[in-house]
Amino acid sequence: MSLIEIRQVSKTFKGPEEELLALDNVSFDIEDGEFLAIVGPSGCGKSTILRMIAGLDFPTKGQILFQGKPINRPSPAISMVFQSFALLPWKTARENVLIALEAKEMSREKKEETARTLLKTLGLEGFEDDYPGELSGGMRQRVGIARALAVAPNVLLLDEPLSSLDELTARELRIEMLRIWRDRTTYPDTVVLVTHMVEEAVIMADRVLVMSPRPGKIIAEVRIDIPRPRFDYTRSPIFFQHVDQIETILEAHHG
Repeated sequence: MSLIEIRQVSKTFKGPEEELLALDNVSFDIEDGEFLAIVGPSGCGKSTILRMIAGLDFPTKGQILFQGKPINRPSPAISMVFQSFALLPWKTARENVLIALEAKEMSREKKEETARTLLKTLGLEGFEDDYPGELSGGMRQRVGIARALAVAPNVLLLDEPLSSLDELTARELRIEMLRIWRDRTTYPDTVVLVTHMVEEAVIMADRVLVMSPRPGKIIAEVRIDIPRPRFDYTRSPIFFQHVDQIETILEAHHG
């Protein structure tokens, strides 16, 4: 049994005049311990899939299972990092991380220790008491990642988390997220990344799902057989072969 099963999922949104079919009969599995990437054009339903896996939205048809059971509400076993940081501006970095721990049965001291340790791990030691407005975009996203990791989730969902960052900062965070994922002594073991950057998907993922324009369907699956870590391969022929393969699929279905 796969960790997560997406079974014949369709999603329709009600507009002011007509219904909009966002996803059409989407099926795929996510294995325990894998890093999966989903790429596709804007509006194809990539983020909608993540929101449904997170229990923040629900299919119009079909179902999504986690460990064999339907997902019908948010779960601490599945955390999500948003593109927009989604931090509370009136709370400090530490307090934003502590929000994720409010429902956890642990002492206040343990919660504080967890928040400070995660912020330190993500390079924010000394900035724990700064507010989001005092932090750079990369630092704000590090706080968002720390908050998502605070509950020690089995699954981490990444919704284009680096798209608004400069390339140097994005590269640093890619390295950090891969390090966290590959550390089997801590959670999460499974990561699902939505990105519009094919190169990012090839660097990060074991497997890439390619989606069509709306209504979104899975039109291809590409397994990435490049040794890890892959940053030294980004100028190699095998890297460009994978990138070209995925871009060719996307272009063939464009428009």
